[in-house]
Amino acid sequence: MVLHDQSSQIGSLIEDYRNSLASKGLPDIPLHASPLIYGKGDYDHFDLATRKRLLASFFILTRRLPVWYKTLAYKRVEVSSLEQLIARIRRDLVVFISDNLDYFQTFDTIKIYYDNGQHAVTEALHAVIEFMPSKNAVVYKDAHPQDYVLSQVADFLCTIELTAIKFENHDETNTDLKVFGNVTEFKKGYFRHLHKMQLS
Repeated sequence: MVLHDQSSQIGSLIEDYRNSLASKGLPDIPLHASPLIYGKGDYDHFDLATRKRLLASFFILTRRLPVWYKTLAYKRVEVSSLEQLIARIRRDLVVFISDNLDYFQTFDTIKIYYDNGQHAVTEALHAVIEFMPSKNAVVYKDAHPQDYVLSQVADFLCTIELTAIKFENHDETNTDLKVFGNVTEFKKGYFRHLHKMQLS
């Protein structure tokens, strides 16, 4: 989840990012972190050096944005069914929102942007956020990543947090090492800067 107070404008920061891409001769395409890292899909014709430069440019944008984020991670062995996963997400969202209720209640309107890409997430969002903190303060908007930079930011942050988990469990891939370096380089280069933006 990427949290953004819309009174803090981000248009100029996004424009700076796009100008930076142009000045570096990099393409301005919607970021999809996993295909970028592994050179798949829209990135299959880019070499590793170019993909790393694209990732670094988006990292710089993300660090500058006035946003907070929260990620939830689950091991497959801990959620044996879709229903169990939905219940876990719902519970963890309730705890997260309750712990930060004062923050959420400072807003007159809360807008939820989501592309309905994962059924479990959609179910949990509707079950929890429609009554917390205020049922009348929620607006759902269909947010396809190609149309919303903050959706791309959410994808990027999830990938960074997942990579941190992989390093912690010694499950990093050769591609992770090629893109991020070893665990120390990953933490210094990416993780420690972004993790400070996580809302507990």
